[in-house]
Amino acid sequence: MGEIRRSHGEDPEDDHHHKKPKLSPFITQSQIQQEFAHHQQGVARLNNGSFGSCPGSIIASQKRWQLKFLQQPDDFFFNQLPTQILRSRTLIKDLINADDVSEVSLVDNATTAAAIVLQHVGWAFAEGRFHKGDAVVMLHCAFQAVKKSIEAYVTRAGGSVIVVQLPFPIHSNEEIISEFRKGLARGKANGRKVRLAIIDHITSMPSVIIPVRELVRICREEGVSEVFVDAAHAVGSVSVDVKDIGADFYVSNLHKWFFSPPSVALLYCRKSSLSSELHHPVVSHEYGNGLAIESAWIGTRDYSSQLLVPEVLDFINRFEGGIEGIRNKNHNAVVEMGEMLAKAWGTSLGSPPEMCPSMAMVGLPSCLGVLSDTDASRLRDHLRDEFSVEVPIHYQPLKDEVGARDEGGGFITGYARISHQVYNTIDDYIKFRDAVNQLLHDGFDCKMLGRE
Repeated sequence: MGEIRRSHGEDPEDDHHHKKPKLSPFITQSQIQQEFAHHQQGVARLNNGSFGSCPGSIIASQKRWQLKFLQQPDDFFFNQLPTQILRSRTLIKDLINADDVSEVSLVDNATTAAAIVLQHVGWAFAEGRFHKGDAVVMLHCAFQAVKKSIEAYVTRAGGSVIVVQLPFPIHSNEEIISEFRKGLARGKANGRKVRLAIIDHITSMPSVIIPVRELVRICREEGVSEVFVDAAHAVGSVSVDVKDIGADFYVSNLHKWFFSPPSVALLYCRKSSLSSELHHPVVSHEYGNGLAIESAWIGTRDYSSQLLVPEVLDFINRFEGGIEGIRNKNHNAVVEMGEMLAKAWGTSLGSPPEMCPSMAMVGLPSCLGVLSDTDASRLRDHLRDEFSVEVPIHYQPLKDEVGARDEGGGFITGYARISHQVYNTIDDYIKFRDAVNQLLHDGFDCKMLGRE
């Protein structure tokens, strides 16, 4: 497969030439390895996208915050907690370019944020502000928890749901924009109104960067009442400017690509929206004091993840270029590794490089026989159990016999979603490459694992 460059996985301090190494103020590869030494040894961890990874220094800081609570809970809750959460919210305001700190709330995760927004929409249907049958438009690859929240809050209150099917593999933003326009048109049919559009910034599975700014603009042109951007994977993976994006609500996890420990997410609610009508689904004595305050006190729980934003930013700024430098490095590396794997297996990426965040969808050879979601799940387990490779597998059903083909002429119906984070090295991807090559050599087919 040719020589593989090791530039993104090697420590310049390991150079054995006689030149004196230059001292750098930035974190070294050996220090990165120390920060993530708690990872299970020997596992090719190619799934940062699901749960992220918290460095050791941040874990230590979290323990200090937890100890502060245990040492003097009353002082912590009444004097330290409000101040420190406000500090984190202020830093996030600048990070995402919000106008005011009041627009930023900290919640557990994107699932909680979706419940907050969809509860608000459900009340609008139940109270008659939205008419029965008016529509919510979402992408078919929306996160399952978002779909369940729509079911729990919106459809039972009388709202209808329009699902926009996006093509995959995908070749351009225009394909997404075209299908989204069709979905809005269906939502507005027969005199209905589209009350909410839910747009992913980065779809989870398959993983693709969505032209979110353009879709929000189209929503405004088409009179959509409110726009909610589910950006669970965004902060730390792509650039985020909420004013430029223009949505009413924007959520992003901080424990996926921002190095925070689970679980913490930001929920941005634009001031000009009906943000005063949003409430946390867990009602505390702060109810009615604004979503940010409600979310900052929902009973006795561990708030330490929400307090660590300053420490996480300090960690990020140890890298050359800060958060932008990390994003660029991860994007370039995941594309390079994805193309290496696709070349080795005679397949292709599921989207152009510019539509890949810090993740990439890599086609698997058709002869592996990924022909269902069950096959994908079992292949993932097999790779973990037999080869110590942790990577999500996606089943992509064919539609009208249209899809990408591998070098053998078979349709690609299985894709691996690989991630790249600062702790990854080229050896992780070589291990995955060799595991699949071994399966191919052994004549492996998913039916060997049994099908229900």
